[in-house]
Amino acid sequence: MSFVQTDLQREVAALLVEALNLDVAPESIDPDAPLYGEGLGLDSIDILEVALVVSQRYGFQMRSDDADNVRIFRSLASLADHIAEQRKA
Repeated sequence: MSFVQTDLQREVAALLVEALNLDVAPESIDPDAPLYGEGLGLDSIDILEVALVVSQRYGFQMRSDDADNVRIFRSLASLADHIAEQRKA
C-alpha cells in the first residue's frame, strides 16, 4: 500500500529505510503513523540513529534532551515538518 507523501516525506522515509535497514518500502510508510512503538516499530536506539543521520544529511543538530522530541518523532510527517523548519532557520 502506498501513501500520499510530500517530496520531503519521501526523502526522509527513504533515509529512515536506508539508515535502519528496514524491510519496508519508503512509500509504504504512512506519514501519520507513529514512528515509535506500534507504527513503524522504532525503539530508542533507532531514534538516536535517525537523529544522527538527519543531523548529518540536513546540517543541523538534533539533541537527545530536546523537550520537543516526542512531537518531532511522533510520525514521518512531524519529522519532515521539523526538518523543513530547521532548514529555513
